[in-house]
Order: sequence, then C-alpha cells, then structure tokens
Amino acid sequence: MNNEYINMIRSKVDIVDIIGERIPLTARGKNFFCVCPFHDDTNPSMSVSREKQIYTCFSCHATGNVFQFLMDYEHIDFKEALKYLGDRVGIDTKNIQIKKTSSKYDKLYEAYQLSLKYYQNNLSSKEGKIARDYLANRKITDDLIKEFEIGLSLDKKDDLTKLLSSKSYDLVTLNQIGLSSDNHDIYHDRIMFPLYDVSGKVVGFSGRIYKDNNQNKYLNTKETPIFKKGELLYHYHIAKEEARIKKSIIIMEGFMDVIRASSIGIKNTIALMGTAMTKEQLNLIKRLSNHMILCLDGDEAGQHAMLSIGENLLQVGLEVKIVMIPDDDDPDSFILKHGKERFENLLSSAINYRDFKIQTLKDKVDFRSDEETANYINQVIEETAKIDDVIRREVILKRLAKEFDIGYNTLEMRINSFLKENQSKEEVKIPFQNQEKKNKYTKAFEQILFFMLNNDWVITQVEKERVMFPNEVMRSTCNEIIYYYKTYGEIHLADFYTYIEDKEKIKELINTILTCNYNETTNKEELGEYFNCVKEYTKNQEIKRLTNIMKKEMDPLEQAKIAEKIRKLRLGDI
Repeated sequence: MNNEYINMIRSKVDIVDIIGERIPLTARGKNFFCVCPFHDDTNPSMSVSREKQIYTCFSCHATGNVFQFLMDYEHIDFKEALKYLGDRVGIDTKNIQIKKTSSKYDKLYEAYQLSLKYYQNNLSSKEGKIARDYLANRKITDDLIKEFEIGLSLDKKDDLTKLLSSKSYDLVTLNQIGLSSDNHDIYHDRIMFPLYDVSGKVVGFSGRIYKDNNQNKYLNTKETPIFKKGELLYHYHIAKEEARIKKSIIIMEGFMDVIRASSIGIKNTIALMGTAMTKEQLNLIKRLSNHMILCLDGDEAGQHAMLSIGENLLQVGLEVKIVMIPDDDDPDSFILKHGKERFENLLSSAINYRDFKIQTLKDKVDFRSDEETANYINQVIEETAKIDDVIRREVILKRLAKEFDIGYNTLEMRINSFLKENQSKEEVKIPFQNQEKKNKYTKAFEQILFFMLNNDWVITQVEKERVMFPNEVMRSTCNEIIYYYKTYGEIHLADFYTYIEDKEKIKELINTILTCNYNETTNKEELGEYFNCVKEYTKNQEIKRLTNIMKKEMDPLEQAKIAEKIRKLRLGDI
C-alpha cells in the first residue's frame, strides 16, 4: 500500500515543474536542459524528461526521479521529500510508513539535539534571568529566542558532560565533537546560538559572552565530523523556502544580522559567519535563487568582502546587487537605530554589482596624476565591458567622456578591445567529461539492462535465455527489475527509482547506464545479437578459467581432458 501512495504522489507532480521552480530550464526537443546544480557546471549538462519523469546529468551522472532531486537539492531525506510533494498535491503522508535510514553520525546529531534542549531549559530557568534581561536589552524578544532556539550555558564545570554521559555518550566522543574538553563542558556562562547544517540539524554552537569579562566575545564549535564551517550557511534551512517566495536571497555576514532582519519580517537571509566564501558555500548559494543581494557590513572590510564575493557569484551566472549601509554600520545595528522602513529602503535601492565596483574604483585615486587617472579610466572601461546591457554601457562611456573630457570614440575603441577579449574567453568551453571506455561485453550487458528498463517484453526474453551477468551488482539489478515487473506488471522508470531508493549500488549502476546514450528500443533480432555477445563473453571466461586450471594440473591425462573441453568450447560444441 505504501508504494501505491508514494507512486500516486509522484504521478501527480511533474518533475519539470519541480526542477523548473528551482533552476531555469530550456526546452530542447522533447526534453528540457539546465545547468546541473550537483557539480561545477557552466554549460547545461542536465536533461529533464517529462515523458520518463527523471533527470540525468551527462557529466556528473546525477540521475533520479523527483524524490531524488528534492533529496539531493534541498538536503532532505525521503520522508521530507514525500511530505513536501504530498502537501503540494493534497495527499496526507502521515500514515505512510517509511523505513528510517540510519547514518553513522546519528548519535552525534542526537548529542547536539540534547545539548540544545539543555541550553534552552537553562535560559528559561531562574538562573537564566540575567541572560534573558541582556537579550531583552538587545531587543531579542521571546519570539526571536524561540524562533532561533537561543539557549544558555551555565557557569558550572561539567553539567552538560554529566548529562550526556548519563545518556550513554562516552567522553571520547564528547571531546571529539566539541561539546566537552578534557572531560568538562566547553561552554560556560554564555548565550548559546545553535548552528545548523543545510537540512536544519543542529551541528554546532556559537557561545556569546553577556557579562563584562576578559574572554573572547564568541566561542564557536571546532571542526568536527558533522560541523564544517566552510560547508554551512547560517539560516539556510529556513531561507531556502523564503528565497523561493521572494525570488531573491540576502547574504549577510553574521547570525545577529540574520536574527535582526527576521525580527522585522525579512527571512530570505543567510549568513556566511565570516567574510570569506568557500567553493562549497557558493554551490549551496546558487541553488537558492538567481538573484543575490549582498548586505555585509558598511566598513572597509565589508566593502572589500562584497567585491570578492560579488565576483564569485557573477562567475557562476548569478545576478548580484549591493546594499550600501552608511556610517560603517552592520545590518543589525542599522535596523536597531533606524527601523524596518529605512532598512527596506536600503534593500530596494540596492545597486548592480558592476556599478558598485565602478564606484569603489574611485576610492584612493589621485586624479592629479595622469597615470592614476588613465588607470582608473581603463579599469572602468574593463568593468563596463562586462555589462550585457548596451545602453548602460553607452551611458557609462558618455559619463566618462564628459567627466574627463575624452573623445567618446577613443573610449568606444577601448571598450571594443575588451569586448573582443571577453568574447574569446566565453568561447573556451569546458570539455565534456569523457565517458569511461568500455569493452563490447560491458556495453552489451549494460544495454540489455537498459532494454529491460524501457521494454517490458525484454524482461521475459532475458529470463528465457537465462542471461548470466558478470558481477553481483548487475545480477542484483537484473533480479530487482524482474521482481518489480512481476509485482507491478510494468516498469515505470521514475517509480522504479523509488523502489531502489535504499539500494545504492544498484542506483549507481543505473545512473551510469542512463548517461551512456544507449538505445531505448530494440527488436528480437538486435536483442539476439546482444545475447550472442553475452554468450561469447561467458564462453571466453570459461576458457580462461579452464586454461588456468590446466596450467596448475600435474596429471597429463587430466590436462588432456581439460584441453579437449577448451577445444569444444572454441568450436561451439558445448
């Protein structure tokens, strides 16, 4: 019954709609194509089939149905993907039993969840009054405390360590995952901000002092098996849905900026928890939206970070705007001082990244120097050449010509040279990832499996011929296809993907086969040729096996018997 409901939910949604809401799709023939979100893709290498209801990347081999896409793209498990789609089509999924998938890190996640509850209880307790008063003075309301699950570590040596030890967590593990150090609590008398992974699991903490002392302002969880700072973005698990609604994402520097923005109803925000952006974070960000708003601190360091991050975002094809926060403020301070309306005005007046960069190029230029002036003009022209809008380019050039009393034609000639340079760079394509070279036998076995997935009648022929596949994964795949066909009466590739959801090796093989551009349809004659190829392979393998045995055999009579078997195999007599 479970599979019937799951397949019903899948059949009521269109994978093209689900992927298209997240990534721009281009129709090409009967399929749709897009830039693959699962690897560093710049040329559209992912195909989405409305007919088969699956997606396939011909470069990184990411393949699957709508459930698999949501799981990989949104970083959620199968149950969450099922609920999301069930809610979308109006089918209640509460009573659908899903086998829980376990992770080797489940125990670590549980430790952090227990710690979160412990810190939250502390803040609510009598001992948490001073911390609550501090938060209230900082305009962190009870609603925000609840929304962001803020807690408190008490000024006690090892209360949390004792609690977790009583729940069967060993001290070595607690020390390893950053909750204890030398068998004692790491955090003492700090306001605790939980840090989440992209699916919303708590994987770390940032503890902030709230009393006058000589300690560091923040103490963050160290790198652990589940906490990699460069692979996470604060508030990502909330912002991904908000970004879909608002059609944009606001990138901030610290989690207090995000919390403050949320207090005025702006929730499509993420924080880098620092000013550097890693490759992993960039790949996460580009999944959220095509429209980025950089809203970092207004000081010199913040401006420098916006230039660096803006370039990274532009390089992966995103539209980037910049919010200029005055008086060296950060978003948190600005909102506290000036309120919601003024901050929303800043967001609505965000400028294009290229305009921002051109503005910043003026800083520290000594226009009394002809050399510095010429360098500045060349830099502005170079940046202008990267703008696609020809009208904007002309406006900037005319402004430059007027400001520096230079002939427009001179500037136009200069920008044309940059445009040619940019065009030649764009023409350099990233080479298509070469498929692994396969011999004719491997191709034959894979093609037969592919036929089985696309032509029900082939399954019967494979059983009749008793095709013996060369390895365990291929044999298991064949058996699963046969079992599924006998159980459900037909093979629908998208539903078969759900059926093998927990069979990783089989999924990997099918993903590989689907990205090989094998023929989908066949006839008995062509199928017979593949069967003959399989028989040839089986015969060669048996000859090889017998030859090895004969080499080790000491008895001349036995050697002769084996040699005769080999001769008959070669002649096709057996």
